[in-house]
Amino acid sequence: VYALAEESTEAYEATRDKIANFINVKDRQEIIFVRGTTEAINLVAYAWGRPHVKEGDIIVTTEYEHHSNIVPWQLLTQEKHAKVEYIRMDDDGELILDDLDKFLATGKVKLVTFSLMSNVLGTITDAHKIIEKCKAAGVLTLIDGAQAVPHMQVDIEKLGCDFFAFSGHKMLGPTGIGVLWVKKSVLETMVPFHGGGDMIREVHKYETTWNDLPYKFEAGTPNIADVIGFGAAIDYLTKIGMDNVREHEVELTKYAMEKLSQVKGLHIYGTKDISKRGGVISFNFADVHPHDVAQIIDEEGIAVRSGHHCAQVLMERLNVAATSRASFYIYNTKEDIDILVNSLNIVAKVFKL
Repeated sequence: VYALAEESTEAYEATRDKIANFINVKDRQEIIFVRGTTEAINLVAYAWGRPHVKEGDIIVTTEYEHHSNIVPWQLLTQEKHAKVEYIRMDDDGELILDDLDKFLATGKVKLVTFSLMSNVLGTITDAHKIIEKCKAAGVLTLIDGAQAVPHMQVDIEKLGCDFFAFSGHKMLGPTGIGVLWVKKSVLETMVPFHGGGDMIREVHKYETTWNDLPYKFEAGTPNIADVIGFGAAIDYLTKIGMDNVREHEVELTKYAMEKLSQVKGLHIYGTKDISKRGGVISFNFADVHPHDVAQIIDEEGIAVRSGHHCAQVLMERLNVAATSRASFYIYNTKEDIDILVNSLNIVAKVFKL
């Protein structure tokens, strides 16, 4: 009850309110702090999935998911003798939703889980159509919003999903902090994920009663500093305006697609429709390994990620081992893209392309 503790609590809880406003959630009790999107999805798989998924049930995901939205469901379905099925994507990197219809028609689907924006292709998923189909079939939906929330306006009220997860470090916040939102009617049916301090009301020798929401799912000493830091990041993005963030990225992505398409031997993955993709471009350059590309252009001050991007199912679909991925945010400019293109010309010279 001393002053510093009270101030810390107020600043910590103020971030919960900021997040609720940022993603348009009416009830702050539905906002759970976690370490990141990965922990959020694992929390759902454990606290909701284990009591609800039975033998023969189906969890549906997509071919362009991050491993954090595949592996927890593999673990759950292996334990429950259930099954993971995948919505395929076409050659433009867009989902074939006829696959979803086929799975829903079995009557065995318990959850459909998908990313709102692909972390590799930048594809923006038609979430409204998927959720509409799932609601008609009485199936719950989980959205991995890690890539989308930092880059575009997200309105959970309008989306109508049941679970939504995202991370702070992708939106100018600290690492080690993320958010899981769960519809309260679903949250009330879930068992605790972690046991320990702060998620309890009373502990006796042989029984324990749980704390109120959302603290029932926030065991242990809270990540106070990073939550408050995350609040500062949300303030900053709110001041800029997420519509402005999206507009800036669309402009950069359009410019980058035009410039990169002129580089001989460069293959870009994903849709060419800028309105359907976020500020991320994955590519391969002739037969040069992505690690070599990344190392050479790093010397020119350009940082791209190379590898499978925690999306090996997608790499298998693309029939490649890895790609290079350039991503844009509010601090990037067209000049950065020009330097990227020039650095790729250096790669071409080194490998005599």
